[in-house]
Amino acid sequence: MTVGKPLYLILNFTIPLVLGNLLQQTYSLIDTAIVGRYLGINALAAVGASAAVTFLILGFCGGCGAGFGIPIAQKFGARDMVTMRRLVSVSLKLSVVMSVVIAFVTSLLCAPILRWMSTPESIMDDAYIYLLITFIGIPCTFLYNQLSSIIRALGDSKTPFLFLLLSTVMNILLDLLCIIVFGWGVAGAAVATVVSQGFSALLCYRYMYRKYPILRTEPEDRRFRPELAHELLAIGVPMGLQFSITSIGTIMLQSSNNALGTACMVAFTAGTRIKMVFLCMLESIGVTMATYTGQNFGAGKPERIWQGVRSAGKIMLVYVVVINFILWNYSEELAMLFMEASETDIIDKTVLYLHTTAVFYPVLGSLCILRYSIQGAGFTQFAMLSGVSEMLARGLVSVVAVPVWGYAAVCFGDPTAWIFANIFLIPAFVYVYRRLCRRLVTHENQDITAL
Repeated sequence: MTVGKPLYLILNFTIPLVLGNLLQQTYSLIDTAIVGRYLGINALAAVGASAAVTFLILGFCGGCGAGFGIPIAQKFGARDMVTMRRLVSVSLKLSVVMSVVIAFVTSLLCAPILRWMSTPESIMDDAYIYLLITFIGIPCTFLYNQLSSIIRALGDSKTPFLFLLLSTVMNILLDLLCIIVFGWGVAGAAVATVVSQGFSALLCYRYMYRKYPILRTEPEDRRFRPELAHELLAIGVPMGLQFSITSIGTIMLQSSNNALGTACMVAFTAGTRIKMVFLCMLESIGVTMATYTGQNFGAGKPERIWQGVRSAGKIMLVYVVVINFILWNYSEELAMLFMEASETDIIDKTVLYLHTTAVFYPVLGSLCILRYSIQGAGFTQFAMLSGVSEMLARGLVSVVAVPVWGYAAVCFGDPTAWIFANIFLIPAFVYVYRRLCRRLVTHENQDITAL
């Protein structure tokens, strides 16, 4: 991605990512739809009750995996294949250890987490088993994100999508088998998702080492190197924390919403699942910019980073116009994917949530582009601080606005967070870009002096 027209490169790389993200959301969407249709509203509320805390933990795992891919993309852009192979080896070792530890600790904390989130006793048992199985499966999620990040760092976004497509089909079949045939309830939905993601991770691992000879290591490459582990953790952990910190605000918002009753819980769950499907494109553009920026940073071409940001912005605006048209005209039909038409109050609340957030999608699109570009350049601490801004905004809405305006304030929780994050990210990106340009000029002057 260091040569050629940025608009074409970004769009070509983004499309498989969008399809892959859509498939990941399909996991969640299918689970939710089947649970709501076959197990009822209370079961749907149980799945939704743990959504924010699940995103907190899985978001950290996904963020770490994506962050580990950034130094790999940078070394690939700089054509330093030896260091790249060693980074891959160390990153996989870190992923295994971290995911097992996280799975063990979070599994022990399921019940306290749900009580802290004011989960109603009527759905506590279902919410607990769903959350427990999800946490036990964390190594599958962590490794899939890490392995697909490595493949994308090499410029291939199509293959992870194809593997995810296969596992999505598997997820659908397992959902139907576990819930309808075996009668496992919400536990069946969780089992289906975990097994499917483990299948994706296995496919990625086998493909990666067969397809790319440059990744095949010698014994010296497989040695654990603390200095490379430090480099990976310095980028991966802040990127993971950015997702987790953002999720803390979401948990606060969801806890406030839970206190408003089951109808608001179901509407928020359905609205969030629908929203996440439509946000796949924006998230995918951001992930593309992380790889694009990382490779051009490694190649010493900061001017292409700014060109890429402008091109990504154009793609984002066209998409936002199309999505707003869909959501403002068909939100009610989308809501009825999860519930019967007779649930008019819940449907109205779901529509209100979707309409409110859709207006602010350009703000979110800018956030994704700037945040991931900053991460791709290696300044992950700035991205983490933007997550702090989001957390504070959602916390303020939860504590101040929701008690006064109720569910209407919940609908403005995400847009408020996106605005707060952009207030920080815009000057942060200007600072990072200027610093990269100065670094390039300094290196050029040093080369001239050496000659």
